[in-house]
Amino acid sequence: MGVESKYIWFDGELVPFDEARVHVLCHSLHYGMGAFEGIRSYTQPDGSAGVWRLDEHLERLFDSLKMLCMDIDFTEKEIKRACLETLTANDFTEAYIRPLVFFGVGEMGLGARSNPVHVVIATWQWGAYLGDEGLRSGVSVKTSSFTRHHPNAALQRAKIIGHYVNSILARYEANEDGFDEAIMLDMHGFVAEGTGENVFIAKGDKIKTPPVANILPGITRRSIIEILEREGHQVQETWFGRDGFYVADEAWMVGTAAEVTPIREVDRRLVGKGKPGPLTRRLQELYSAAVRGNLDYMKQYITSPTLVE
Repeated sequence: MGVESKYIWFDGELVPFDEARVHVLCHSLHYGMGAFEGIRSYTQPDGSAGVWRLDEHLERLFDSLKMLCMDIDFTEKEIKRACLETLTANDFTEAYIRPLVFFGVGEMGLGARSNPVHVVIATWQWGAYLGDEGLRSGVSVKTSSFTRHHPNAALQRAKIIGHYVNSILARYEANEDGFDEAIMLDMHGFVAEGTGENVFIAKGDKIKTPPVANILPGITRRSIIEILEREGHQVQETWFGRDGFYVADEAWMVGTAAEVTPIREVDRRLVGKGKPGPLTRRLQELYSAAVRGNLDYMKQYITSPTLVE
């Protein structure tokens, strides 16, 4: 399934998909300076669209822009309205929403500060990021030879365009070695995250996830912690090594694109029994219910396009 749609929101107006273009000398194309978000809309019980945790995603987008010293001519409220307008214009209920902020044509060089800043919002229909089979049976993962950025070398809490070269190289390596995905370690050798997902492990009654220090503070990660706590589990946000996966009973990856994807093996070692465990299955069930408006205590996180001013 491709990324086609009828319209893309570009600097304040909807334009036909084929007319949403940028010049080859766009500054961000050359240097990777910019920020983006990944958001999902799900079909609700009444058949309408409902966008999951839109406010939190846009707060993170504006935090990323602040860290990058990038200013835009739109408020959070205006970008929120634009996301919903674009979703509606494309007749989508279940879709991926991608706001993107980048520098356009002007000066070149690393010190350029006067280039125009553009904002686009695209929507498309996107299935399971790591495949339907990955959701059902779990994915195979390898520890990458590529280290996650040092927090003082890159702003890890920001969702920056250029950061993802690090992730792409790790993903390429994993796929070429026969794995579905990669786990990346930090500069100290502790587990950081996947190439585009946060990670959790469970052993006995202990559940662990890396702290928000050298990882992206995932919105789905936050949702899963909240669900776990409502289910009576305590989550430790703490560092652990790759061997935590080797001895875990269960492990899973989470993200807007990946949702809740079980990990069945790491570095050719089975996690638990080598298949999704009961806790992972329960989380998949509850998260799916939450985003589709069927979990009462999380309904406040769903934004309907028809209810926004």
